[in-house]
Amino acid sequence: MRIALDAMGGDHAPVVTVAGAVEAARAWNYEVILVGREELIRAELAKHKTKGLLLTVVNAPEVIAMDESPAQAVRQKKNSSIVLAAQLAVDKKADAFLSAGNSGAAMAAALMHMHRIEGVSRPAITTVFPTITGICSILDVGANVDCKPKHLLQFAIMGKVYMQKVFGIEKPRIGLLSIGEEESKGNELTLATFDLLKKADINFIGNVEGRDIPKGIADVVVCDGFVGNIILKFGEGVAEMIFKLVRRELKAHPIAWASLPFLWPMLKGLNKKLDYSEYGAAPLLGVEGICFIGHGGSNAKAIKNGIRTAACFAERGVNQEITAEIAQHESVQV
Repeated sequence: MRIALDAMGGDHAPVVTVAGAVEAARAWNYEVILVGREELIRAELAKHKTKGLLLTVVNAPEVIAMDESPAQAVRQKKNSSIVLAAQLAVDKKADAFLSAGNSGAAMAAALMHMHRIEGVSRPAITTVFPTITGICSILDVGANVDCKPKHLLQFAIMGKVYMQKVFGIEKPRIGLLSIGEEESKGNELTLATFDLLKKADINFIGNVEGRDIPKGIADVVVCDGFVGNIILKFGEGVAEMIFKLVRRELKAHPIAWASLPFLWPMLKGLNKKLDYSEYGAAPLLGVEGICFIGHGGSNAKAIKNGIRTAACFAERGVNQEITAEIAQHESVQV
């Protein structure tokens, strides 16, 4: 399995990207193609034991900064690490590409260089949230600000396949994010989408509210990218707040602080449950190639796990299954 990695992408690149690539190559024997400024990448590789690992370097002299206009930068910087990594996947020299850099640029590179899966109107980014009972996939979380009912139906189909193939959930429960559980609640988009999802051959459980997501009521929650991105950022903030409050309260109570060695296994488990780096990166569903987008603040663990998830996506034929499912539901009219 060959994964092209934008080695210059992210707040801490190329230090953490190279470290994550080394860990992934060592753990699963993947071939990782590090794309970026060669001299910087090789300087980082020299800090690690890489003998016998499948690591190659492709020089990309240009870098797309986090604050650049995505579409414009992708068009103008054809020798950037993001564009060349995407091109490796297009040319079948890599099975997937991953970037923790400018997320808009990574998505633009995928859309410009990869075809949409036949029948897919709008590719969507999905991310996995921890819940009380397991995990939940939410999509879209930022690729599409304005959506139509047909788009949300396709998000539901693609999210269903992703949870089945990558996370082994045989019959994912599909929920539509709204302001109430009742069928009559919502705006024009959710009301029209409800009817479509109800008619589709999926395990649609109806409307879900924001508070239902962490409860684990649904395995897949669909919404437009504007709402989804707000949920994503809010969730990240809440997770960070929880750990800061726990730390503050422990320090404020000497007895509790003294019991920290006994509490540590519990806190460690909680941290693992809430840590985004456990899942690594989010896929752009709906394009023929495989594009994974990581968090800008990704550490080496996140890069490593992002590579693993991208490889799993390729190995299990997620795109082929999405193609078949979309074709099967084309008869559903908006």
